[in-house]
Amino acid sequence: MPRTRTETSAPTYTIAQLAREFDLTPRAIRFYEDHGIVAPMRGPGGRRIYSARDRTRLKLTLRGKRLGLTLAQIRELIDMYESPKDAVPQARKFLAVLQQHRAMLEQQREDIEITLAEIARHEAECRRIIEGTRRS
Repeated sequence: MPRTRTETSAPTYTIAQLAREFDLTPRAIRFYEDHGIVAPMRGPGGRRIYSARDRTRLKLTLRGKRLGLTLAQIRELIDMYESPKDAVPQARKFLAVLQQHRAMLEQQREDIEITLAEIARHEAECRRIIEGTRRS
């Protein structure tokens, strides 16, 4: 549910400002809004007004995406860090997510190396066939 604008001295941002800053489309920011990552207030005419908290959550989301985390993982981590809990359980959870993601990436790398080796064998076979027909 959208928040309504309250008068504060905290910095606020428009969707266009955040889109420019993070090199995103406004549609991408609305996507994150639909998924509960950001929750802008509503200003005059229903315009979205993003808080410094929204900006930080967006920044952390993009950082998580660069790491290859899923949106669900990102949201869970962001929500966890906003709760006033002890940092140790948060760090353990983040470590577990990172370890799981690392294992997945290492498996993908192994699969890619196997596939590349197979492609190289097929390329070599094709070159051998081509060279054999040139000599005939």
